[in-house]
Amino acid sequence: MIPIDPDRFLQDLDRLRAFGAAGVGRGVVRPAYSAADIAARDWLVEQIRDSGLTPHVDPMGSVFGLADAPVSLLIGSHSDSQPEGGWLDGALGVIAGLEIARAARTSGGPPVSVVSFQDEEGRFGVTTGSAAWVGDLDRSTLDGLTDPAGVTLGDARAALGERCGAWLDPARFSGFLEMHIEQGPVLDRAREAAGVVTAIVGIRDCVITFSGAQNHAGTTPMAERRDAFQALSAFNTALNARLSNIVTPATVWTIGHVAVHPGAHSIVPGRAQFSMQWRDAELSRLDAMEAVIRDVADGVARSGGFGLEIGPVFSVAPVAMDAGLRRALCDAAETEQPGRWRDMPSGALHDASNLSGAMPSAMLFVPSIDGISHDFAEHTEPEDLVAGLRILARAADQIARGG
Repeated sequence: MIPIDPDRFLQDLDRLRAFGAAGVGRGVVRPAYSAADIAARDWLVEQIRDSGLTPHVDPMGSVFGLADAPVSLLIGSHSDSQPEGGWLDGALGVIAGLEIARAARTSGGPPVSVVSFQDEEGRFGVTTGSAAWVGDLDRSTLDGLTDPAGVTLGDARAALGERCGAWLDPARFSGFLEMHIEQGPVLDRAREAAGVVTAIVGIRDCVITFSGAQNHAGTTPMAERRDAFQALSAFNTALNARLSNIVTPATVWTIGHVAVHPGAHSIVPGRAQFSMQWRDAELSRLDAMEAVIRDVADGVARSGGFGLEIGPVFSVAPVAMDAGLRRALCDAAETEQPGRWRDMPSGALHDASNLSGAMPSAMLFVPSIDGISHDFAEHTEPEDLVAGLRILARAADQIARGG
């Protein structure tokens, strides 16, 4: 097996955390293209160079550490964070990739490269850096993408200065492995060491608007109101009941953002606009859920005399992980942690979803304490981090040698 150094791995994880360290515990604020993000990428380039790998920064700012071989296995994730995030989300996969690639290089092992993709957390979209690299995003339109504050991607990535080079050809990599915290409670509750990802769920997302009648909150009788918020409330109740017949325990749906107009204490709301997102690993179930969502919204609008608008549906298809790479991860997990791992889907998007269209791809999860992520309290015990690294290294050695 590739001779990894667990202590060096943990030390590098802690060093990366220092870039953008914030809040209590091990919180990190390192959004894409922020000063902390760029400093972290500069540090990573130094580690790559010191490891005998060749650093390369692509036009998005994704950082690669390239093995000296025409084709190599690629391991990594992302090092940008949510506006308020934890120290492991993405960073774990990058440092695991660095450690395995470095150990393989210095020991004369098989060729392994490492990557930290830019903007996985979606300041300018969804997994933007890896999507642009594999061609899922039109590169000619990248600079026009904007973040929630109206800053363009072109202006943001100008902060990278002269660091960036050309796009790499994905064909130089034989496959992609990504280690990540689960970001959910399953492994932690089961006291299991690892999860081998079967598939990354698909996502549908849209904005729905109910339009009613804005009026005085004190003088408008309840029976005569067309309260847009009540339409939203009725929609939510009816939707939960209707979806119960078609979903599985792994299916999720969320109303995550609500804007009520005009948003005053003494005015009956005339408009309620809200996000509607649903996720599942089966395309047919996503389709069925969309049909139910549209039908329920239409029924609420017609019964209450409300206007209804359903905006464009943003869609990411479910992606199955590569069977061969999954098998290597399963074998490694059983060797390293017999009986303490499971197959499981990923309910969150990851860069591996994009890369699966360009090369064989697979993912390994380690536990998240209490299932917490995207929060300063995010944490995983060091022994679980090292257990995941050992599984990943064993699988990478087999895969990179063509086994």
